Amino acid sequence: MAPAQPMQADLPREENAGGGRSPTLETLVLIVVVFVAQQLVGMISQALAAGLFVLGPPISARPWTLLASVYAHASVPHLVSNAIVLVVVGFAVESVTTKWRFHAFFVTVGMLAGLAQVVVSGLVGPGSAVLGASGAVFGLVGYLLAGNPLTEAVLGWLPLGSRAKVAILLAFAVAVTMATAAPGVALVAHFTGFVLGSVAGRAKLLDV
Repeated sequence: MAPAQPMQADLPREENAGGGRSPTLETLVLIVVVFVAQQLVGMISQALAAGLFVLGPPISARPWTLLASVYAHASVPHLVSNAIVLVVVGFAVESVTTKWRFHAFFVTVGMLAGLAQVVVSGLVGPGSAVLGASGAVFGLVGYLLAGNPLTEAVLGWLPLGSRAKVAILLAFAVAVTMATAAPGVALVAHFTGFVLGSVAGRAKLLDV
């Protein structure tokens, strides 16, 4: 008789942090696919491409652009710049969370950042259109910076109250946002994404 094999309990398997396919790479692929679709539609009609992928006022007229604009980009350099930052911070963030949490965070922060850009610009002027993953990417940057042990150690060492620490994070968000200032850059979206990511990072919202 063959020796009996030890029995193992058939436990349910849950997607672990960092397991399975990389959500960062999946996001990159989706960004490229959407960009290619933009170019194909643009060959037919630039106005149609803008209507399908660009978020602008009035938002209620084209609500699907809230989502589409997160993955759409205005040019190859625009796409590449966001892709580089996404790769730098995305792999670090995905190592502490699940694939679906990563995607949900990316989409949610990206949409809220784009919405903030359109609404705020509409309060001070005619309202600007926006597209690109930079708001969502800034959310990942904020999450990584605010949620890492070094930041926690520094903030814990400072003899300041919670409000003062929040003020420091906001000031840092302004500094990071202004570092990206350039003509045509959606600064409100960058700031919003970074702040949302920082708040989520302090709360460890994505951590498993």
